Order: sequence, then C-alpha cells, then structure tokens
Amino acid sequence: MTRPRQSADTPSLTATVPRQFVHRAALAETLLTGWERTGPDRFTVYAQWPRAHGLHVSVDWHSYDPLLVVETVRQAGTLIMHTEYGVPLDQQFVLNGFDVATDPHRLEVGPLPAEPTVELAFTDVRFRGRRPAACRYTARVLCHGEPAATADVAFTCVGEAVYRRLRGGRTAGTIEAVPLPPGLPPEAVDRALPTDVVLASPDPDPGAPGGRWQLRVNTAHPVFFDHPLDHVPGMLLLEAARQAARRALPGKPGPSAYRAVFHRYAELDEPVWIEARDEGGGHLQVVGVQRESAVFECGVDAAAG
Repeated sequence: MTRPRQSADTPSLTATVPRQFVHRAALAETLLTGWERTGPDRFTVYAQWPRAHGLHVSVDWHSYDPLLVVETVRQAGTLIMHTEYGVPLDQQFVLNGFDVATDPHRLEVGPLPAEPTVELAFTDVRFRGRRPAACRYTARVLCHGEPAATADVAFTCVGEAVYRRLRGGRTAGTIEAVPLPPGLPPEAVDRALPTDVVLASPDPDPGAPGGRWQLRVNTAHPVFFDHPLDHVPGMLLLEAARQAARRALPGKPGPSAYRAVFHRYAELDEPVWIEARDEGGGHLQVVGVQRESAVFECGVDAAAG
C-alpha cells in the first residue's frame, strides 16, 4: 500500500499549476490547470490544450498530435508525485517506459482550447525510507467526456547527489551537443519548419525496409529544451520516432500509438542514430543507438485509415 500525503488545495481552473511541479520553465509549456484526489492512489488532473502550438498541433490547426497527450500525461504524473506523494522538487525523474494509445478522432481542435481530464491510477509506488523511489501509473485521457487515450508510465526518482554521480560530472553547462547536420525536408516528416526537423539526411541504403538517420539535437529548441539539460530528453527521442514513422511509412496516417522503453541516457556530445524497421501493417520498430548500444526502443503504430 502506498502512503500519499494529504491532498493539497486544488489550484483554480483559470490558471496553470506551478510550473515547477511539472518540470517546465515556460508557463506556455505548462499544460495542467488543477487536480483532485478521487480515491486511494487515484487522481483526476485537469489540463488545457492550446488551439495552436509550435510543435504539437497540426500544421493546418485541425488536430492535436498524440505527443501532446504524452506530454500531458507526463506532466500529470510528475505533478501528483510532487504534490501528493511528497517527492521534493530537487529530485530528478528518470523515465523508464511510456506506452500510449490514442484515438485520433477525439483529438480534433475545436473552436475553443480543449480541456481534457486525465484519470490517474498509481498502481505501484515503491518507497526508499519515507520517500518514493519509483512508480508506475496508468492514465485515461478524456476529451469532452469521451475516451481519447490510455497510457502506462514508469519512472524512478533520483536525488540530486545520486543523479550527479550517475551523470559522472556531466552538466548542462559543461556539455555541448554535436553540430547539427542538415535535416530532412520538413514536409517529409510532416513539419512546417526546418528547425522542428530532428532527423538528418539518411545514410545511403535505398534497399532498407525502413531507414537510418542521425538525430539532430538543437539545444536552442524552445519545446524540447524548455530549460537546459545535460542529456537528450525523452520527448525529443519520441519525436524522432514520430518523424521516422512519417518518413518510413509514406502514405500511412500519422502515428497514434507509441510503446517506448528507455534504457539509458542519450548523451548530447555523441551522435545518436535513429534506426527504423518497417514490420508491415502500419507498424514500425524504432531504435535509438549511441556507442553501438540502444538508448531507447519504440514501437510505433500508424492510425487506422
């Protein structure tokens, strides 16, 4: 049995939650507006999605990208761990796995910003002493009261001293990302701006049933690097999987589901290679490789036609 704290006062739905609770620096990237406890280890989190976004709304402003669901669910779990389970704000959260399945028909942009609710169930919270050290939770995302997505998330909590030992002295101020290689054409990966392209021109292998690209890591990107980091963020790796699917599965609808496992930190100062294998039926297996070993793996499913 987990041991959550007493629920904090629910913030007003007219304002975002404190950005520190969701590990964001920009208010514009803080998607959550409130939360409440609904039962033992169960919570409802409230959010608002903008009708236009630099990354997670389609170019024609018609639909929300499933990765906006991912970011919302991530923020929701982070918020609850801080406010309800007592994880200090100086703790680092290390993402281990993230599975999400969305219904694209429930992700259309309407005449007003969407206000989804996220129903969370914390199924496994492990403690070290009195503080959580790891957790697993499931999420059910509702838009206009209708189910739009489900997710399963696992991460660990690491104190500042332990994190620094794990990072071996690497900090955002001492590590520089590898130079940016030329990117794919934005239209090839369903992006409007060259600065949002995270895949470089591919290795010449026209017979491969998928593709291989160097990851483009731009630490000036205001969404992926909302604040300085000493490693490649998980959301950037998932965006690479999304763009690999758009490139390797031409003619298929955009991705609607991701099944990601994160093995270790992807370092900024060494190249990361994104390898994709078309498994047929709109399924793609993506692997991020650095130093000849996998840093993450992700199965991607295209939406049903």
